[in-house]
Amino acid sequence: MNRRERALGAFYGLAVGDALGMPTQSMSRERIAERYGPVTGMLDAVADQPIAPGMPAGSITDDTEQAVLLARLLVDGRGRVDPRVFADALIGWEADMIRRGSADLLGPSTKRALTLLESGVAPEEAGLGGATNGAAMRVTPIGIAFPPSDALLDAVVETGRVTHNSSIGLAAAAAVGAAVSAGVDGASLTEALDEGERAAEAGALRAPWAAGGSIAARIRWARRWVRGMDTPALADALSEVVGTSVSAQESVVAAFALAEALGDSPREALLLAAGIGGDTDTIAAMCGAMLGAHHGIGGIGGIDGIPADFVGTVRRVNSLELEPVVDGLLELRDRTTTGGSHVGHH
Repeated sequence: MNRRERALGAFYGLAVGDALGMPTQSMSRERIAERYGPVTGMLDAVADQPIAPGMPAGSITDDTEQAVLLARLLVDGRGRVDPRVFADALIGWEADMIRRGSADLLGPSTKRALTLLESGVAPEEAGLGGATNGAAMRVTPIGIAFPPSDALLDAVVETGRVTHNSSIGLAAAAAVGAAVSAGVDGASLTEALDEGERAAEAGALRAPWAAGGSIAARIRWARRWVRGMDTPALADALSEVVGTSVSAQESVVAAFALAEALGDSPREALLLAAGIGGDTDTIAAMCGAMLGAHHGIGGIGGIDGIPADFVGTVRRVNSLELEPVVDGLLELRDRTTTGGSHVGHH
């Protein structure tokens, strides 16, 4: 499998996870079981879905849309995204979503940051204290555009601090971005998840401290704990102990734990993510990006990849064509690798 196939696996893996979790997001595990039964594929959202009522099966949400937005800005900016430009793009995107009938899609940190930005607060101050998973949710294009390096961390900080300028928010984004990046490079899944842990430690030092458990330490603990668990025990562990809320310390750690425990079966990992309750679409999206970067779409050598049938559904339902933007991101990666990066330390 070549690098482009892994990069496409990462971005489509994000979209597939997002779409699988769309009908179950913000619902409890019990409510999901009651309204849908076991999640075995793409589902239409029920009428009482709290965020996406009645949305058709395979629909993506803000996770994929914000990642695509960031990807286009990265390509247009040749690897740089001005925080003010990014903030304006997010504000415009939110207004468009409201026009299309979807309100309340933004997470608490992003919503708060955008409100502050609109009132004239500087971008580096607007995101102070943001410790939820929004920066990690949309970071996949940075993982595709940059090899694991200081340049990747710089890009995570530059694009993440607008909404999530805290040791927790940026550590979480660095973790997912680096795991995706290592996967795109062809690392083993264990190596990629290890790279995510290391990046979380580095990312935490690049933002103001926020009280709470260390993302890196929690990922390390969760990965060790879930190894060898059967699926019912894993579901209990994630929903009851790790947690599945929008807090980065829960959802990002849950995505890593899923990748650790079910890394050889992306279909099983993503279906479990969609059924465990809480921030299901974001957990599945982050897990899908990390597993897709390693396995690609469809899989090779007897190992499953991101299910091609799910990818086909997501492409069709959302008219989603990620190939051009992925090619643009990989061109950026080539420039970074050959020393032509426009991203420096700041």
